[in-house]
Amino acid sequence: MTPDHHWSRSPAGRATLPELLRGHRRAAGLTQDELASRAGVGVRTVRDLERGRSIRPQRTTVELLAGALALTGTDRAAFLAAARGTGTDPAPPEVTSTTFTLSGNATSAAASSDPSVALPPPVALIGRERDLTELAGMLTAERGPRLVSLVGLAGVGKTALATSVAHLVASAHPAGVAGVLVGEGSDGPDVLAASMSVLGVARLSELVALLAGRPALLVMDAVERAPGPVAATLHRLIGALPALRVLVTGRHPVGLPGERVWPVAPLDVPPPEAEHSGLESWPAVALFTARLAQVRREPPTPAELPALAALVRRLGGLPLAIELMAARGRLLDLTELLDRYGDRVLDLATPADASAHPGWDAPEALTSRTSGPDTRAEVAVAVTLREAVAFSYRLLAPDEQAALRQLAVFGNRWSVELAEELLADEADRDGTVAIDPVPLLDRFVELGLLSVRGTGSFRFRLLDAVRDYAVEQAAGGGELTSIRRRHAEVIARLVARTASDLVGPRLPDAVHRLDEMSSDISSSLAHAATDDPLTALRLAACLTRWWRFRGRDVVGRQWLRRLLADPRTADADPLLRGWAALGVARLAAEHGAGAEELSTARAALDTFRQAGDVTGELEARNVLGSLLISVGRQDEAREQAEVLLRLAARNGRTRDLAVAQNSLAWHEIRTGDLAAARRRLAAVDRLAAESGEQRLRVLGWAHRAEVARLEGWYADAIDRGRRAIAALSELGDPGRRRRVLGTVGLALAQDGRVAEATEVLSELRAGGVEALPARPTVPRQRQSDDAALTWSGPEAGLCALIEGNLALHRGDRELAAEWFAAAADHAGQDRRDVVEALVGLAASTADPAVLDRLDRVCAESGIRLLPHESGLLYALVAARGGPAQ
Repeated sequence: MTPDHHWSRSPAGRATLPELLRGHRRAAGLTQDELASRAGVGVRTVRDLERGRSIRPQRTTVELLAGALALTGTDRAAFLAAARGTGTDPAPPEVTSTTFTLSGNATSAAASSDPSVALPPPVALIGRERDLTELAGMLTAERGPRLVSLVGLAGVGKTALATSVAHLVASAHPAGVAGVLVGEGSDGPDVLAASMSVLGVARLSELVALLAGRPALLVMDAVERAPGPVAATLHRLIGALPALRVLVTGRHPVGLPGERVWPVAPLDVPPPEAEHSGLESWPAVALFTARLAQVRREPPTPAELPALAALVRRLGGLPLAIELMAARGRLLDLTELLDRYGDRVLDLATPADASAHPGWDAPEALTSRTSGPDTRAEVAVAVTLREAVAFSYRLLAPDEQAALRQLAVFGNRWSVELAEELLADEADRDGTVAIDPVPLLDRFVELGLLSVRGTGSFRFRLLDAVRDYAVEQAAGGGELTSIRRRHAEVIARLVARTASDLVGPRLPDAVHRLDEMSSDISSSLAHAATDDPLTALRLAACLTRWWRFRGRDVVGRQWLRRLLADPRTADADPLLRGWAALGVARLAAEHGAGAEELSTARAALDTFRQAGDVTGELEARNVLGSLLISVGRQDEAREQAEVLLRLAARNGRTRDLAVAQNSLAWHEIRTGDLAAARRRLAAVDRLAAESGEQRLRVLGWAHRAEVARLEGWYADAIDRGRRAIAALSELGDPGRRRRVLGTVGLALAQDGRVAEATEVLSELRAGGVEALPARPTVPRQRQSDDAALTWSGPEAGLCALIEGNLALHRGDRELAAEWFAAAADHAGQDRRDVVEALVGLAASTADPAVLDRLDRVCAESGIRLLPHESGLLYALVAARGGPAQ
């Protein structure tokens, strides 16, 4: 079963004839040819005896061999007794099996009901608790299956699992637990003889009498080496012995009625986002670190953890591959291992001496026939993971192999529906003639090539090594390009179907669905951008909202710009290009580049208006309004919001009415009409609820938090803001969430809650803002328009504004002035925030020049000071001798 077990010993621990013959021949310094010549027998006879192929050799042959070996005394007696099968159990043929006994019983039917249990120590298993529990339950249940097959890829741990299960259920099988390792090329009589031999008898009738209705368990390993003979033997044994149960391991099921197939899956691996915390809880990581500890003293360092997570994912959780990779940790750190072997997983090879790594499934090549005199240990060769996968691949029919090559293009989990779409006939691209993929998938599961995990529709995934091998085969056959083109088309259709759900009540599910397919989306886009840019453009144009929600606005904008500039898409549907252009503008606004795409948004609006596309026009006006605000053209932005409101009302678009009201609420805040803002936000909440648009309701909550803060109701603002932050975290909208987090931070700072405000600052800065110093490092004496602190991202201004309010709370007006100046100078800052920063700066410095600058900003943006802001500046305005804006 496992290479660390002593295969050639009998259940009683005495040497078998093959072992004695081999040992005496080597002690005499003879080859098999020389011994055969000296004894006057054929060399094939010697070979068959040493390999256990001849169970009961003729007495004359045995005596001739004993004479040729010059055996005398006890050596000769033991040799002859082993040949007769007395004093030891007869050795089964290695062509059928090399035997092991897990739990033997005496050779008489009168054996004790409490068997002598002499199990080899099981290999310590990691992550197999459920398999052990459920398999043990099957094999001990009164009406459980008579035949259980553990199937899976080489190296997945079938043998180790079977050994451990046998230990667990040994007490429930008083007639004994014994095992057979099947050899290559076995025939039916040899398999039957070996099976009876390890149970202590020579004939089936003797076995029936021996068991006498008492439960027994036969474990048979590597049954794929002789599938026909194994099936015939097990059918006969199960039929004749009602109390016998059989546990087999192999690359495929035996195929008998009533067989329970148990696919052995690789170990669970951590998801891509888990690179540091909680890695040790994943079985694949636990196995890797356990094996790594055997070759180096130091555990993985924090710097190595991302490489550790990436390695076990790349190895697909396959125990054999994990152990092979960990063994290389003697010389290389984990980052070096990932760099060197991350793309060469299939080249990982088992050592020629498999016994050095107990618990591995013995590769098929390790027990293949040879024509030479060498034993099993001597013919062992290194076997690569590629060769192990190739064995299972060859078990598939040509059409199954073709399907596997196509499905290998999926990088992550996929659904039955996606498989059906991908496998559709090339002449039937629309899927009119459905091809049911379920039988194919069942076959792949049966062979341990396909993992099925989870409860959602996206629960199918080829093992990584299988996928890599199938991709190699597709590339070698010249079909990989066409498969990838087909894959891109399938993914583009999936994204197009999902995009409509990115607004409305199904938004969370739609985002999650795209998250699950993110690796396939990326690979499809990368391939199609070169091979089929029109498909790539269709795909990218539908991804704008998802990119935005997931904070990938920069990358998404780059893709869209590249595809729109590709001359091969110049003749694409104008509406498609319009949606792609609108996506460019929308994503630019997320990272402060809206001014660069103002003309792009206007062009998209013109396209939709000319085509009479109301949905496109509504979206374009909303995006255009956002861009106009970012460049300080608030009046034009308000005009767009008002047109959007009328257009939505005229066409009965409830959701777009909520969008328009939300935009206009911001303008009410800008002009200082907080009562009007509250009325519009109440309408937003109602309309969003009617349309099932939870995200819009959350955005309304965020604006209401800002209104409460500006009115001085800080506790209310904090509560509303935190509620919106929690909802945005679930929905996924990092840009909006950061803005609301800034609102909460300002309210905390203005309310004097220093510790909580400081925590918000830390979170904002950790989210992508360059770390701000605890105190400004610029000189104290400075003009208000000098370059202050140079920080990246829109949160830098918010952080400075929060710091300024905290400094004011501490009574440090000089430090507050530095922070307010930095906030006012930040180019990406919202104009309302700039006004607030200038009010703080003016109040901190009493500088009339700041007041003049504040007047200019208010005049340019149409922003009106709130009553409390005017109160802060009253003395300064009075001293200047003129009213504030």
